[in-house]
Amino acid sequence: QVQLVQSGGGLVQPGESLTLSCVPSESIGSDAIMGWYRQAPGKEREWVATSMSAGITSYAEGVKGRFRLSRDNAKNTLYLQMNDLQAEDTAVYYCKARDYKGEWFEYWGQGTQVTVSS
Repeated sequence: QVQLVQSGGGLVQPGESLTLSCVPSESIGSDAIMGWYRQAPGKEREWVATSMSAGITSYAEGVKGRFRLSRDNAKNTLYLQMNDLQAEDTAVYYCKARDYKGEWFEYWGQGTQVTVSS
């Protein structure tokens, strides 16, 4: 079973930046769909951003222009650079991967807390 290992996160002040990382414990396809979701206290988990093959990325409206996905296929690592963080970005962030190996497999990371507070 593939595990997605997340790192990064923490406590920052409004306007500051953080970068999250997500590394699969085993190799997954370079064309695997990877992305980030987040869940704020008392709210449902929501989609943040997705990275598909050929460098195609998409972002939720609330983070567009502030968050940036990048992917190192050689390391199978997905990064989420978060700039100009605001209090409403406070949430547990989860990495997700969907990989096709004859059928679709879906994996989730363990979650990383991001807190934005002055």
